[in-house]
Amino acid sequence: MLIYVILGLPLAAAVAAGILPWRRWVGWMTTLANSGVAFLGVLLCAKTVNHRALGALDGSLRADALSAFMVVVIGTVSLLAVSQTNRFLRAEIDRGNSNIRHSSLYVVLVQIFVACMLLAVLSANLGVMWVAIEATTIATTFLVGHRRTTGSLEASWKYVIICSVGIALALLGTVLVYFAALHIDGAHLTSQGATALNWTSLQANAHRLNTGVMRLAMALLLLGYGTKVGLVPMHSWLPDAHSEAPAPVSALMSGVLLAVAFYALLRFKAIADGALGVGYTRSLLVAVGLGSLFVATSLLLSQKDYKRMLAYSSMEHMGLIALGAAAGSSLAIAAVLLHILGHGIIKAVLFLSAGEIYLVEGTSIITEVPALLTRRPVLGGIFGFALVALIGFPPFSLFISELNMVRAEIAVGLTWVAAVSLVLISVIFVAMMTHGRSLLLGEPASMGDPRSSSRTFAVPLITALVASAFFGIVAWPLAPLLGAAARVVAR
Repeated sequence: MLIYVILGLPLAAAVAAGILPWRRWVGWMTTLANSGVAFLGVLLCAKTVNHRALGALDGSLRADALSAFMVVVIGTVSLLAVSQTNRFLRAEIDRGNSNIRHSSLYVVLVQIFVACMLLAVLSANLGVMWVAIEATTIATTFLVGHRRTTGSLEASWKYVIICSVGIALALLGTVLVYFAALHIDGAHLTSQGATALNWTSLQANAHRLNTGVMRLAMALLLLGYGTKVGLVPMHSWLPDAHSEAPAPVSALMSGVLLAVAFYALLRFKAIADGALGVGYTRSLLVAVGLGSLFVATSLLLSQKDYKRMLAYSSMEHMGLIALGAAAGSSLAIAAVLLHILGHGIIKAVLFLSAGEIYLVEGTSIITEVPALLTRRPVLGGIFGFALVALIGFPPFSLFISELNMVRAEIAVGLTWVAAVSLVLISVIFVAMMTHGRSLLLGEPASMGDPRSSSRTFAVPLITALVASAFFGIVAWPLAPLLGAAARVVAR
């Protein structure tokens, strides 16, 4: 029943928003629905932390500790994003960029987007998981192009084309896994096609899968789902889509969509490791992880747009979790999951803050928004603290997760990988601090537009920053859950 309610809340909100014309209370209704998802996700964690799995729909839906953790991540980031719906849509309508009907469509698509991500992490069937992730592509394509400007439409087309190619490769990889499952000699469970795509059955019988087929399948899956994650070489959609999408959509895409796609890779990694050993997948993840870090570093050094800066930072962090997953130990996977949560919260705060900066300043060029701390201390303070958290300063949780990923990489013999990643992170640190100094400090040429940020904007983001710092200092609320979730995929 709990799984049905979690999936039903955003769908019910989408139906209500589609039937009713846009009003402020509709936005608050969607906020309440996503609050319910986050709360029920915590309850689901409590039920699964002791390695108990919950099922629904005759086993087609399944929640273990890993799924429950991802539900909490989705619920938390979506709550932050939709808490700004009213302010964003009111500003869009006031500027003539939207109308009542278009605003209703926006709310419907956001809730469908959230529901699809929840279905992806709660599905027990790898085929259904693929369908759900593909459905997120359809919903977010229209959301990226919400403003209907030349730039947003170009970004949405680029996004849908590249991600559709990637998700097609992921489908081919899934078909190959299905083929390998159907050809397990004497395996009774594969007599039914649906069972052959059940990830619990595949993981239990992974050692019997054809190694040649699984090698090709895993390469395709990493390339395909890696496209949605924003890993090289299929990363070029990410900066355009994240910089052109509305700020709440960018928060959802960067904060949680990338993580959901990586969740799919973790599920397949557990199967591939059982069939091939850890070495093959580790090599692939190291290659794409370091490649993503190199590309992100080179592009962040010369970045002039703060929204694109945040997008390239997403590439950096996805590269880091790819390296953490390459280590593959329980410590590494637990650190990866903590990083996913911390990155989701902080990146949501940053994109929402960036959207507010754009709203009051009218530009996304870093050099054209100087002395933000002086002119808009609340907004500048939120952005500044979130930027500090993003680059891994203590006491925020990203510092702890990055430290533990490096420890895990060294423990499994990937010392050179850890060393290279630390050098690249140091360069990124300098680049981000330089851009942040230009944006936040200096002498203002004028005080600019007197418009200020509302409390409804500031309070949720400050709360999120406090939560991130809390989880960086006190590990006990998450430690049992992270350990249980890590053991689902770690070997």
